[in-house]
Amino acid sequence: MKLILQEVSKSFPGKEVLEGINYTFEQNCLYALLGRNGSGKTTLFNVISGQIRRDRGEILLEDGGERRPLTSSDVFMMVAEPELPEFLTGYEFLKFFIEANADRIQEPASIEDYLAQVTLDRADALRLIQDYSTGMKNKLQMLMFLILRPKIILMDEPLTSLDVVVQLEMKKIIRSIKEDHIIIFSTHILQLAQDLCDRIILLHGKNLHDVEEKMAREEGFEDKIIALLQEEKSQEDGHDGE
Repeated sequence: MKLILQEVSKSFPGKEVLEGINYTFEQNCLYALLGRNGSGKTTLFNVISGQIRRDRGEILLEDGGERRPLTSSDVFMMVAEPELPEFLTGYEFLKFFIEANADRIQEPASIEDYLAQVTLDRADALRLIQDYSTGMKNKLQMLMFLILRPKIILMDEPLTSLDVVVQLEMKKIIRSIKEDHIIIFSTHILQLAQDLCDRIILLHGKNLHDVEEKMAREEGFEDKIIALLQEEKSQEDGHDGE
């Protein structure tokens, strides 16, 4: 299975963010997406998920030898601060979510089984979501894509504000499902990208650039990436001043 971007571009008034991106993401590979704040990582995710329209280009899914346009039902986007109905308990929310998506769930399980997948105990599940920590909310969000099993999972800095225990739990889950999905993991933490992901991509200069696997494992990797991104920023500042 492949996610194929062909000449994908997106601009906003006075600023081009993505320019002619050509890239192919493959199944069974965790991709880390690195870039400076404002480089366009979230914009890229929003374009892929269909939340905003691209200006031009194509986004295709190749599966089982067939290639077709990507649809919103193929994608799940996980965000750092999920907005969930806080007037419901975690259990009530999952029950509602399962019922609302019954036609998309291939192998339904009991709510208790789903809760066990993210080590969320029943007592916590019966609490109102308004009383949940960010980590607990993210566990519910993770359950949403574990239930739906979308072909493509986009993670927009989902581990940044979590404690180390929850981070470790989520890392294990992410690794355990990569064989069946295309997973792109946006982060600004270089160490996390190295530890968790198979491939590292930089979004800079409005385009995607592979980081050589050898370079990603070398000593001084972080310094090299920082220097590259700072160089890009300097060039942009110089261009703006012309």
